[in-house]
Amino acid sequence: MGIGAGKLAPVRTGLSPAEALQVVLDATPVLGSETLAAERALGRVLAEPVVAGRQLPPADNSAMDGYAVRAADCAGASASRPRRLRLAFEVPAGGRAERALGAGEAARVLTGAPLPDGADAVVRQEDVEAGPGEVRVGVAPAPRENVRDAGEDVRAGETVLEVGERIGPAQLGMLASLGRSVVAVHQRPRVAILSGGDELVEPDRDVAVGRIVSSNSYSLAAQCREVGAEPVYLGIARDAPDEIERHLRAGLGAEVLLSSAGVSVGDRDYVRGVLEKLGCPLLFWGVRMKPGYPLAFGRFESAHRPLAFGLPGNPVSAMMTFEQFVRPALLKMAGRRRWFRPRLEAVLGETLRKQAGRLHFVRVRLERRGAEVVARATGNQGSGVLRSMIRAHGILVFPAEAEVLEEGARARVQLLDEEFLASDEPGL
Repeated sequence: MGIGAGKLAPVRTGLSPAEALQVVLDATPVLGSETLAAERALGRVLAEPVVAGRQLPPADNSAMDGYAVRAADCAGASASRPRRLRLAFEVPAGGRAERALGAGEAARVLTGAPLPDGADAVVRQEDVEAGPGEVRVGVAPAPRENVRDAGEDVRAGETVLEVGERIGPAQLGMLASLGRSVVAVHQRPRVAILSGGDELVEPDRDVAVGRIVSSNSYSLAAQCREVGAEPVYLGIARDAPDEIERHLRAGLGAEVLLSSAGVSVGDRDYVRGVLEKLGCPLLFWGVRMKPGYPLAFGRFESAHRPLAFGLPGNPVSAMMTFEQFVRPALLKMAGRRRWFRPRLEAVLGETLRKQAGRLHFVRVRLERRGAEVVARATGNQGSGVLRSMIRAHGILVFPAEAEVLEEGARARVQLLDEEFLASDEPGL
């Protein structure tokens, strides 16, 4: 049973998925902060509140190209009975008014130009006929019409962005508007990924004589990148304790260690023993789920204390255990507020059966049927059938003690492919 067989520390086994997830999240820290140029912070999570040091807009300004006026001077104006105003001056965007606007006067303004003192409305240029030294206004604007008030977006001293907020395009625009060229964000977790097995080879190597491509390292690295984590590939370790130890030591500087295969109870499953030798006792082994029962999880006792996940070797099992346990941990580490996939309720388009005892994660395709969403299994649900993940829009949760989910029943689905929610219509 591998290194240290019979000497391994007692470990919890056979946890439910909910119990195992709680153990993982309880052991997962939120990473500290680093300072980045704001332009590089897209997708990162704020580690500090952003407090406005200025108001936006900084002054009353025009919402469009037109003419700044005193609303009282245009009272009763219409296309048939326009009001004549003297054209006093022009205020360009980025400029300033040379003086206050007097009674009976108008000032030419462009979008974003500061409003002259005395003006309280802007008439769009389409409603004005301009002549030499004067304008004829054909509408009666209400006070503040077409005016952006100073501070209507942000007041100085106001907290505009909160800790834990993910930075998107609008947040970047706000940071720029507030003059913030750098920002403190949570660090990205680094994930060291190790594949194990004498049978494994890299994709460009010969797969004759029972060799298998080490595909897990590619799918797991992609799953890391999808949530903003930084994967570090440790390569393939042969089925020997010293070889596994050498590779794992190379990843101890990461926040998370992922080992694919070698955590079950076979004669060449050495990972658990090596982890304990390196100072990482397991917190549990084995989760009552399918696919993915032989999942191991521990935390190093050193000061750095990286998390360690021993994932199953079958491709679907590796991806599914990452999805259910590693992904939430990485999102928590990165400071995200929510750690789980969107969920929806679907109607089963077929009857599903299993034995009671383990929760099943069924890969399903989804389709719309009127106001309902219908779910059907992707086909062969074997833990080595990677195509079941390729075809899946979501993961249907088949409760542990249930044996049958009848066609037409409602079930909970974790949404993998958010494009399913996209529309072919603009919705205008």
